[in-house]
Amino acid sequence: MTIDYKKAKNKLLTFTLDSECQSFFEDNNYKLEFAYCKLIKDKPKEAKELFNTISSSERRAHWGSLVCSIVQNELTPYPSYFEIRNYLEVDLNILINYHKGDYVEEILNYADIFASINPEAYKYIGRVLLKNNLNSWAKFFLERGKNFLYQDPELHILLAELYIYEKNKEKAQKAVDTCLSLLPHYYPAHRLKQKLTKI
Repeated sequence: MTIDYKKAKNKLLTFTLDSECQSFFEDNNYKLEFAYCKLIKDKPKEAKELFNTISSSERRAHWGSLVCSIVQNELTPYPSYFEIRNYLEVDLNILINYHKGDYVEEILNYADIFASINPEAYKYIGRVLLKNNLNSWAKFFLERGKNFLYQDPELHILLAELYIYEKNKEKAQKAVDTCLSLLPHYYPAHRLKQKLTKI
C-alpha cells in the first residue's frame, strides 16, 4: 500500500506512527510533521532544530520548538495566548498517547506560566487529562482553573463529568447547577442533568 500525506498524517495523529510514515515526511520535506516524529522518538534536540528552520513562517513550529525546550529543561521563551489556545491541549494529547509521561510532566510544570498568559490553560490541561482517564491530575488542574475562571460554564461541566466518574453525585449536581446559573441554556449541562437523574 502506497502512503500519501493524508495517510501519513492520520497515522501520526492516531498514535500509530511507524518508520514508513516518518520516512514519508522526511523524504517529502514535511519538516513540521517530521519534527514531531523526532520528538515522539525521543530526539527533542533534533526536533527543535527542525522546528527552528520553519518557525519564522509557521506558528505551530514556533510552539513545537518551545515544547522541545521545555522537555530538555532549557531556557524557554513564553508562548503566546493563541499558541496556548491552539496547541497545548492537542500536543499534550499526542504526547500522552505516545506514552511520553516525562515530557507531559515537564510541560505540566509550566501550567502556572501558561495560565498567566492564557487563563484557560488550566481548563485545557484538565480537559485533556480527563479525556485520557488521568482523573486525579485532571481534578487538580480543573479545581485550580475554577479559582481563576469561575464564570466559565464549560469548566463546571468538566468538573461534573469528573465527579460522575468519582461517583460523587452531590458534587456533580452542584457543578451542573453552577453551570446553569451561569448559562441557563447550555446544552451539555442539561444533558448531564438528565444523566444524573438516572444515577
